[in-house]
Amino acid sequence: MNISNVAVTAEQPEDNEQINQLTSDAFGPGMYTRTAFRLREGKAHLPNLSFVARQEQRLLGSVRLTEIHIGDQPVLLLGPLVVPPEFKGSGVGSCLMKKAIDESQAKGYSAIVLVGDFPYYQKFGFEQVPCNAITLPGPVDPARLLVRYLDESVKPVTGLAR
Repeated sequence: MNISNVAVTAEQPEDNEQINQLTSDAFGPGMYTRTAFRLREGKAHLPNLSFVARQEQRLLGSVRLTEIHIGDQPVLLLGPLVVPPEFKGSGVGSCLMKKAIDESQAKGYSAIVLVGDFPYYQKFGFEQVPCNAITLPGPVDPARLLVRYLDESVKPVTGLAR
């Protein structure tokens, strides 16, 4: 797939239904029991920090960011990042990630946290959170709890995530 003609733009309200379907397809019916979904529960994602990738009118992926607090520090929780199976490995996810990181930094956020695969997110500057540094409202494989510092002066972010 040629991603040179893929546009990454701010998510619009009319994208919500397609994004929800992509997310449901990617994570299945048990997605709401996952700790990251539980942490976002009751909080709206930030429209100015949520993006979609399109090729012409076709939605190729989405990334959303939600403001949470870890201890007293406001940070962003990234997720979900979703791309349909036929576009995995095409670079669409990377385009969405770069946009999300750049815009988060431009808006003055200090860090982004997520639960995900370290080998994938490492290329975007994410690192594994030291064991027990962040307490989440449910179980998480410690190797999958990742952080990307946008402002090194707040490093490390520690405490209860809420």
